[in-house]
This record gives sequence, C-alpha cells and structure tokens, in this order.
Amino acid sequence: MSQLAYLVIRDGLKWTDVFRLVSGETVTIGRAATNQIVVKDDRCSRSHAEIFNSSGLWILRDLESRNGTVVGEQRLSSDWTLHPGDVIRVGHSQLVFVHHLTEAFDDPPTAFRQASQADESDPESVLDAIDHDSNVLSPYQPTTITHRRGQTKLLEAAEAEEPDSGVSKIGKAAAKLCRLAFELAKAPDPVAMADLALGGLFEGTETDTGALLLLPRNGKGKTSGTDLEIITSQSTVGQRYHRISHFLATTVLREGEAVLARNVMGDSTLGSRDSKGEIHATSVICAPVRHGKDVLGLLHIYSTDSDKVPNPDDLEFTLAVADTVAVALTNLNRRQELSENLNQARDENLQLRERLGVQSEIIGTSTAIHQVTEEISRAAATNAIVLIRGESGVGKELVARAVHFSSSRAKNTFVCLNCAALSEDLLASELFGHERGAFTGATDRKVGKFEAAHKGTLMLDEIGEMSLGIQTKFLRVIEGHSFERVGGNKPVKVDVRVIAATNRDLEQDVADGIFRRDLFFRLRVLEIIVPGLRKRLEDIPELAHYFLEKFVGETGRKIEGFTDNAMSQLLNYRWPGNVRELKNVIERAVVLCRGRKIDSNDLLLSKLATSGDTGQIDPNDMEFHPSSLNDIERDHIQATLKFTQWNKSRAANLLGIERSTLDRKIRRYELANSAHQ
Repeated sequence: MSQLAYLVIRDGLKWTDVFRLVSGETVTIGRAATNQIVVKDDRCSRSHAEIFNSSGLWILRDLESRNGTVVGEQRLSSDWTLHPGDVIRVGHSQLVFVHHLTEAFDDPPTAFRQASQADESDPESVLDAIDHDSNVLSPYQPTTITHRRGQTKLLEAAEAEEPDSGVSKIGKAAAKLCRLAFELAKAPDPVAMADLALGGLFEGTETDTGALLLLPRNGKGKTSGTDLEIITSQSTVGQRYHRISHFLATTVLREGEAVLARNVMGDSTLGSRDSKGEIHATSVICAPVRHGKDVLGLLHIYSTDSDKVPNPDDLEFTLAVADTVAVALTNLNRRQELSENLNQARDENLQLRERLGVQSEIIGTSTAIHQVTEEISRAAATNAIVLIRGESGVGKELVARAVHFSSSRAKNTFVCLNCAALSEDLLASELFGHERGAFTGATDRKVGKFEAAHKGTLMLDEIGEMSLGIQTKFLRVIEGHSFERVGGNKPVKVDVRVIAATNRDLEQDVADGIFRRDLFFRLRVLEIIVPGLRKRLEDIPELAHYFLEKFVGETGRKIEGFTDNAMSQLLNYRWPGNVRELKNVIERAVVLCRGRKIDSNDLLLSKLATSGDTGQIDPNDMEFHPSSLNDIERDHIQATLKFTQWNKSRAANLLGIERSTLDRKIRRYELANSAHQ
C-alpha cells in the first residue's frame, strides 16, 4: 500500500482542516464549490490548482490561476514535486503537505499525537483519531442547519425574565429600545407614536404617569414651557396627568439636557401641581426630544408612588427613547409634508388641465389642428377605443399621448408598441408576455405590454401590420376577455384603454381579407384623422421655428431664423414625410448652415411623391372645379402619360388598365405627346 499523505489546512499555528490524499485520485483546489478542497478567498481562482500522484510522487500543478500558487517563497511556473513540510500558499490560505500529521506542527494537538500512534497501514484509524478531537473539522462532515427563525424575538413582546437569566439590565433595555424603535417607525400619526413611547417608558422605568409635549411646527427657537402642546398623556395608576412645571420645562428646552429629580414632593419648581396646588409627583424625569440642534419638545414622566424611584439607568433609557421619538417624529413630519405637497401638485395639475383643456405636445394653430384638438378632448372624456389615422410622420403618437394625458388614466402608464417592427411570434410575446421556457431564449418570465399598461393606456402603432392570428387573440382581449402568457395556462385579466394607429387603408385591407372585419369595427369606436402637413400649411412656420429653437439649443449654434427664400421653399414643398421630415430637414440645416440664417441652399428636400400621388399631382389637394368624369379621366391620363414620358406600358400599369385600352382612350380623347410636336 502506498505511503499515506495529507494536506493540513492551517491559519498560522491554528489548524482548521485535514484532507487525506489518495493515490490515483486528483485533488483540485479552488473557490468553486465543485472542487474537493474549497478555499473561500477572493484571491483564489475558481479552479486554482490540482494535486495528483505520478510514479509514487505527489505533484502540485497551478491551473493558470489569476494570483498564482506559491510553495515556500517560490511561485510555480511548472509542476512541483511535493516533499513533507512543503507549505502551499493559495491566496491567504496555507496547506501543509505531510506524510505524518505530527510534521505539520511543532506542538501538535492531542488528536495528532493519537493519529501518529495509530496504525498507518489503516488510513481510517488516522481519521477516526482526528475526528475524536473537538478542535478538528473532518472534511467529510456534512453541513447542517442548526437553527431556523422566521422573525427576530427582539421585536416580539417582552416576556418576564428569569432572575438568573444572566442578561444585564443594559441588555434588556437595549432589546426594549429596539422593539420600541421598530414600532415607533410604523406609527401613523403623532398621537399613536406618543402612546407607544409612553407605554415603553412605563415598562422600562420606575414611572407610572407622563406625556409627550411638542412645540409648534413653526416654533423653532422658542424655549418657553408655555409654548408646549400636550400631544397625549397616559397613566398606569388611573391618575390624571399634571402638566410639567414651567421652570423644569423651560430649563430642559433651553439646556437641551435630560433631568432626573427625586423626592420632589415639596419642590414646586420641579413637581407638577394640580388645580388645588398639590404636588402629586414623587420623582420626575424630563428629556428633550431633539433633532440635531433643534429641540422639538419634551418627554415628561414621573412616579406617583414613593416606592418607585427612578435611577440613572432610567434616565438613560428615557433619553434614548426621546431621541428615537425625534427621529420617528421627523420622518412622520416629512411624510406629511410630502403628502401635502403631492396633494397641492395634484390640485395645481387639475387646475392647469382645466385651463389648457387638452394635455398635448401638438404644435399648430390651423383649423385642422383645432379640429384634432377638439376630437382629442372628446375622446379623453371616455374610456372608448380610439383609432388614429393619418400618413406616416404626421404625429399619431403625439395624438395618442394627448388623449392619455388628458384622460382620467393620466397618472398611470402609457405604453406604445409598433406592430410592424416584430414578427408574429415576437409580437405575441410583446403583447401578452411569456413564461420561462416558453421558447428558445425565454430564460425568465416576461410581462407583456397589456400587463405593463394595466390601469393605463396601450397604443398599438401600425395596427394594420398585425397578422390575422394575433388579430383574433387581440380582439378577445379588447372585448374584456382574459388572456394567457405565451407558454402559460394562468388567465390574466387587465384594465387597459387601447388606442390604435395606422397609415393604411383598413377598409381596403378588410376587402382584401388581410384585416378582420369585426376587429375593424371594434377599433373604429372613436376615430381621429390627423391631416398631412401639406394640408395645414399655416402651421409650417410655427413648426419650423420650434424645431429651429430646439436644435439650436442642443448644438449651441447661433442661428437667428430663416431667410424669405427658405421659408417660401418650406411652404411650397409638399412634405411627403410630413412633420417627421420637417424635423429632420431643420436639424440638418442647423448643423450645416454657414450663415446667421437658414437659406434655401441649406434645405435638403426630396423629390418623392406624397401618399396617393401619381407623379406630382394629388387630386385631393387641388382646388375643386366641377368637371365631368370624361374630363377628369382625360386630364388624369394626360398627367400620367406626362409623368412616364409617354411610356405607354408603364402608364397603363399605373392606371391599372390594359395597353390596348390605353391606346383606345388616347385616340378617344385625341391626346398627343407635346414633346414630339
């Protein structure tokens, strides 16, 4: 049998553990719990080093640890053959390699001496001898939970102590103070707090009657006892509380120090007199309630029984309670101030809402914008579903936010989700959430947008891009049914107002079968149509100056405004990208402008057609002139042929007719290519 070998883990001359090395087994050392020898040291790597037997020799190998492995004074750079007495340093820990346990220490413990006398041919006898010593921790001994406690008993009601419990009076007082401080912090008002403090004082001191007296909240700096207001008073002997003497109150307020006075029956300056002039107190304690350098009031307690005489420890306890009351009272006053400020802010917000009518970030004074604002106001007064329609970039999200922040749900969450940005599976997860493990990558439970918007508003932008499968589930939810998270089976019910927005022709989508008819009618309870920017030209100057101020403030550029040519160009442009495009055009102009004003050369405008245009003509934007259908058809075909430079195949494709039909109409209306005339 191979010679025994051990690793003795020690701290200086105090040994903590013994690990037996077995030939044929590799022993790993590190901070991770998967190692055979776990070293709880931040300087130790998770897998720090290993020890193994090779050809009868024990070899130590560093596993590329962060701080290295040291034997003696040498840091390992390659495998190290261990010899008895070698001290291995891993972080702040030391491991001694020995063949005999007595080699680890100059003065080995009893267990080591017993182990050295044991039969080394029987390895178990060595470990058995070690295990009998109470100072030895066997590496094979399992960890056990020895105590369980749901709540600390220091915060429980005090029970009668046994005479020989061994707990000092100071220890008992500290435990009482801890419980009392915990209760004071939960007090809802000064009266309840004062009742708790007095009850604790009567329990912890030789007194039976008292009161908490406070100065007015705006009375800082006053030192007269006449300014004190009795918050509450108590007596354990059924006596009526008698107010503190003016002299004692003024003294404690002025000096800021607690006072203990005994045998005060004949002293009118310290005792409390009743209406007949009689003094009922035998001993008195008065402590200031202090917050920093400010005295907020007094704790006044006294004994009416000559057999109950307070001592200096009672004075200490009363002063500690008074300081604890001061902290609790300060926190209570702060909570009250915050509540008052919050109520005031709510009232001010309500007044502002009444004055402004609609909480909106929409800029413009045109008739079209006034109409949109009126529709927002009507929609905000209800909880009905709103469908917002308009071209891309007109500000549909701003309209949705205005509806939310002008409604009764304004104090709750506004959540926005773009349905066009996600696939069907991801959109379902975003809307309804998912459970852990519902699909690959779902490592945690996720709350969906519906749950996140509970009691608030959920805006679904680009609702027309939602797939039919999601439309079905979405329809059930907005009709009041509960839903389940993806991968879950627990029903979830929420209270959410839905606002949908789209730039698509939903009627055509319904006709094409890509949008549910019932969902379309469910969404179209209230409809707000936001006009394109080209339909409210009078708002362009106001918007342009707004964005100019915004970007000038962000960049620090000194730009004063627009030249007449630049503003004229802004007004004559058709704005296919609407307000979003205007914002980007102004931002670019602010960055690239070289003069004091933005000129037409600084404006980068596109040649894209607006939504619904054929070429550069939008019939909806033209001034109305009564015409026959034949005239309208002739003019439209003429404009389309001009746009395609008389490419008849392309023109027929744009017009949605056959090439032969186009040729027939050209002959019918006697249309000619003016470029070839």
